[in-house]
Amino acid sequence: MNERIVVDPNICHGKPTIKGTRIMVTNILSLLAGGYSLAQILDYYPELKEADVKAAIEYAISAIGEEVVLTR
Repeated sequence: MNERIVVDPNICHGKPTIKGTRIMVTNILSLLAGGYSLAQILDYYPELKEADVKAAIEYAISAIGEEVVLTR
């Protein structure tokens, strides 16, 4: 796992968050899906760095890459 992403059962019900914040990876991905630019996300969450947003994307890619596909 990326060092910028943490999963702690005591923070946001164990959802992946950016280390040192309560900002969930899903929040960042939702903003990206909604058309927000990197600059807009950093304005919206001034405590984030560009590397945090990239780490969220990398985390999602990794999670999907580990997904098990069932076939009939």
